[in-house]
Amino acid sequence: MAPLRIVFAFIIAAALLIGWPMRTSAHEVPNEVTVLAFLKPEGKTLTFLVRAPMESLRDVDVPLKPNGFLDLSRVDGSLQHAAQIWIRDFVEVYENGRLLGKPQLVGARVSLASDRSFASYEQALASIGSSPLPPDTEIYWKQGLLDVAYEYTIQSDQSDFAIRPGLTRLGLQVNIMMRFLSPDSPERVFDVHAGVGIVHLDPSWLQAFLLFAEDGFLHILEGVDHLLFLLALVIPFRRFRPLAIVVTAFTIAHSITLIAAAYGLAPNALWFTPLIETLVAISILYMALENIVGPNPERRWFVAFAFGLVHGFAFSFLLSERLQFAGSHLITSLLAFNVGVEVGQLVVLAVAVPALGLLFKYVVPERIGTIILSALVAHTAWHWMTERGADLAQHPWPVVDAAALSTALWWVMAAVALGATLWLFSGLVRGWQSPQGGEDDRAAQRRAS
Repeated sequence: MAPLRIVFAFIIAAALLIGWPMRTSAHEVPNEVTVLAFLKPEGKTLTFLVRAPMESLRDVDVPLKPNGFLDLSRVDGSLQHAAQIWIRDFVEVYENGRLLGKPQLVGARVSLASDRSFASYEQALASIGSSPLPPDTEIYWKQGLLDVAYEYTIQSDQSDFAIRPGLTRLGLQVNIMMRFLSPDSPERVFDVHAGVGIVHLDPSWLQAFLLFAEDGFLHILEGVDHLLFLLALVIPFRRFRPLAIVVTAFTIAHSITLIAAAYGLAPNALWFTPLIETLVAISILYMALENIVGPNPERRWFVAFAFGLVHGFAFSFLLSERLQFAGSHLITSLLAFNVGVEVGQLVVLAVAVPALGLLFKYVVPERIGTIILSALVAHTAWHWMTERGADLAQHPWPVVDAAALSTALWWVMAAVALGATLWLFSGLVRGWQSPQGGEDDRAAQRRAS
């Protein structure tokens, strides 16, 4: 009997192994999930409406008909349970920086995938409060949508509200489309990832300033291409005055194009992003090659200004998504981002300039060290340029129409005005540089005599 029991044990184990993938496939995490939400403070209540696909609400015990469809006559308890363990317990709402308690569930409803009631707050609220789907509706759990309504008790609808939409468990990538309806402000729309952190729904100017200043600072420290450009830019300089002129020119230039892009003055075609990324690589390559051939400190500020215009567009690609968190403080946010960028640049320069000085003093002669470092930077930039250029070549050429000609004419006029300004400014730069140079020449003459 023992061999027979062993055979049966192997048969049962094999059956379990074969059946295991079939059971786990029912609990697979969806790849991409989109959640819709509304938040509306009114009086002493903040109403929070959410629509989530039921396929993302896993491991919920739901009543089914013999044919596998939902038994809508007995599904209310399952809906309330899913609304609690999958949505309510992971969303945090703040009023004036204070975490609000758990909300009260005031409605839960199954909707068909074709339902369009979440096109507006009023329609969504009316749909959740309406009669449920007829019991004879044939729908599988994975094919439906869960619409729920919560109510938070608040102190005032004029408070500062924020939310942490921590619905990351609903899928591998969870996108949340949120609409905030403030009593005294226009509707604000947010398109965020579930793990975005705390989102201020109507930020103050200080909140916007701090957020974007941090973004600018981190972008410089995390952006390898901008760091290499800064390195190639400052390798030939050891004195403060020429370095300050170069960095100031770069700052002014990228501020101009960053603000222009934020106000929609940059092309929004698909080819524009790879074009700017290719030009950024070219700017790094040019700076590195100029260092190798022999830099011209007197015109380095002009080159930095020209390439700063390109880098400003590159900065704008990051801000295109982040500006939704600026609220009504667009200018403040742009200035704050620039402040963060400049602080980041100063931190990089505060480390890079002394390090280069020590390297050239104790390790390798300055000219040889400049060539070696610049060659390494040029090698990296060359690979970036070829890769990004190949990506750019995949995009079709822009169509020349009236709108394109109008935009091109605007930029030509801006370039002419900018060129005239640079021509005037160059005299000031030479005047600022010449006293120092004159003093150095007179000191050298006195030493020679």
